[in-house]
Amino acid sequence: MNKPLVNHNVMINIAAFIIIVAGLKAATQLLVPFLLAVFIAVLCAPMMIWLRAKRVPSTLSVLLVVVLFFLIAATLGTVIGSSLSAFYQDLPEYEQKLQLLGKGIISSLQGFGITVDEAIFANYVDPGAAMKMVATVFSGLGGVLTNTFLILFSVIFILFEASDFPGKVKRALGSKTLALDHFQSFSDSVQRYLLIKTLVSIGTGLVVGSVLALMGVDYAILWALIAFLLNFIPNIGSIIAAVPPMLIALIQLGPMSSLLVAVLYMVTNMVFGNVIEPRYMGRSLGLSTLVVFVSLVFWGWIFGPVGMLLSIPLTMVVKIALESSDRNRWVAVLLGH
Repeated sequence: MNKPLVNHNVMINIAAFIIIVAGLKAATQLLVPFLLAVFIAVLCAPMMIWLRAKRVPSTLSVLLVVVLFFLIAATLGTVIGSSLSAFYQDLPEYEQKLQLLGKGIISSLQGFGITVDEAIFANYVDPGAAMKMVATVFSGLGGVLTNTFLILFSVIFILFEASDFPGKVKRALGSKTLALDHFQSFSDSVQRYLLIKTLVSIGTGLVVGSVLALMGVDYAILWALIAFLLNFIPNIGSIIAAVPPMLIALIQLGPMSSLLVAVLYMVTNMVFGNVIEPRYMGRSLGLSTLVVFVSLVFWGWIFGPVGMLLSIPLTMVVKIALESSDRNRWVAVLLGH
C-alpha cells in the first residue's frame, strides 16, 4: 500500500532537484559573483574575529580585512595579468613547436616500422589543447572579475551580517533555541575546511612555482597560480595543472626536464594531499574520486570555469550540511571515500 506513496515522493524530489538545477543555471551571472563573495568572506572571517577579540570596532575590523585582502589580490592580479598577457602572445609559437614535436614522434614511430596517419594523430592527440584550456579558464575568470565592485560590496555586507547574525537568531527564536548551535557547528566545519584547503593550496602553489622558477621554466608564476586553483580539485586537479608546464618544459628544456616537472607535481601532491591535508583536516572531510569527477562536471556545467574551481568546496558544503542531519547522514557517507 505504501509503494505508490514512496514512488510519488521520489518523483517529487527528482522534479524539485531538476527545478533547482534549472534555476541555478538560469541565474549563473548573478550567483557566480555571490559565490565568490561568500568564499572570500569565509576566508576573511577568522581574521575579522581575531581583530574583534583585540577590541577593534566591528566596522573597522571588517574594512581592514577587506582592504588587506583586495590589496593582496590586486598585487597578485597585476603580476599574473602581465604573465598571462605574455603567455597569450607566445601561445601560437608554443602550439607550432608542439606540432613539430608531434611530427617528430610520428617520424620516429615510422622509423620503427609503426605506421601512423598524421591526420588521425593531429585530430586525436592535440597537446596544444591543454594550452587552449588554460587560456579559456582564465578568460572565464576574467569575465567574472569584471564584477569586482559587486563582489567587494557583497563581501562587506556578508561580514557585517555575520557579526550580527547570532543576535538576530536569538531575538527571533528565543535564547534557548538549538538552531543557532546547529548553524554554528555547520559554519565552523565549512570555515575550517575552506581555510585548511586554501592554506594547503597556497603551499602547493608556492612549492611548484619556486621549483619551476629555479628550473627556468617560462611563466612559473602562472603555473603556480594554476596549481593553487586546481588544488581545490583533489586528484584530478593536480593532473590537469601538471600538463601545461610539462609541455613548456618539453619545448624549452627537453624531455628530462619535462619528466622532472611531472615528478615535482606528483611528489608535491603526495606530500600536501596525502600527508599534510589529512593530518589537519581529517579523513571524514574527504570525497570519493567518482564524486570529485561528477562534481567537477556538474558544477562546471552550471557555473562555467568558476564552478569547476569551486566544485569541491560547493560539494563539501553540501556534504557537511548532510552530516549535520541524522536523517540525511547516510548520503554524506556515500559521498565520502
